[in-house]
Amino acid sequence: MPIAGKGMLLTSMDIDAAHEAEFNRWYDREHLVERVAIDGFLEARRYVAHDGKPKYLCLYSTATSAVLGSPTYRTVLANQTEWSKTNIARFGNFIRAVARITVSRGQGRGAALGIVRLRPQAGGEDKLRAALGEQLDPARLDGIISMHLLESDPALSRPVTDDHSPPDPGAGDWFVLIDATQVNAASAVTSGFTGNVAFKPLVISSGVYNLMWDLARSDLAQR
Repeated sequence: MPIAGKGMLLTSMDIDAAHEAEFNRWYDREHLVERVAIDGFLEARRYVAHDGKPKYLCLYSTATSAVLGSPTYRTVLANQTEWSKTNIARFGNFIRAVARITVSRGQGRGAALGIVRLRPQAGGEDKLRAALGEQLDPARLDGIISMHLLESDPALSRPVTDDHSPPDPGAGDWFVLIDATQVNAASAVTSGFTGNVAFKPLVISSGVYNLMWDLARSDLAQR
């Protein structure tokens, strides 16, 4: 598959302009490296919005989605650095989704990413997966490198706290990812999904993001 592994952690957030420089410094100098170094993590990609909300998006690929519920991962979360605690406390409009990668077609990663967030109807998951699968064909779309479907795990996607209340409805949302060579191509295909009469009632949000940088586990071995 174009995406390494079978699991993914998707996070997205806004940050106040007064703290944005420090937030980016922390993400680039500590956070991404720290996360990719965790056993089972394979790579991570950072994005900034071209047209979408929240402003920042990060995708962490893992060997399986179970990695994101593992004791190793939870130990890291329970022992955040002070720099991490400071920046995480400043997140606004935070989204956290732990998902299985159920469809991944094409080759490579694009400089732009289209994203569509959908909320499946109970009992309609198989039908939706099949319908989306028919559309995730990068070979027939100019400027599209690869396309993917992420299906969130509601239990693993809940906030990582001691709160044992049921997950909110959005914890089970799905995400279509569209890797493209440029934002125009990503925008066109994203609009095709959001305007499709079969998917439109399920769409929660959509956007187009520019790649900031990516880090693979193999990069850490060369440090």
